[in-house]
Amino acid sequence: MKIILEIRDDKVAFVMELLKNFKFVKARPLSPYKAEVLEGLKDAVEEINQIKAGKKKAQPLSEFLNEL
Repeated sequence: MKIILEIRDDKVAFVMELLKNFKFVKARPLSPYKAEVLEGLKDAVEEINQIKAGKKKAQPLSEFLNEL
């Protein structure tokens, strides 16, 4: 199983050291780019779920293409 943790900058070293002491855990930090991409995907999925639930209105394709 993979999980993502958000850790305050001043506690990263402590948590990484703690995780390294568990033989059954492999811990490695995400690059800033990968973290940004992952956050964008998470936001996109949340928006799609809101549209499906009727809480948000979808943007017409023509408007979307005009923005590009």
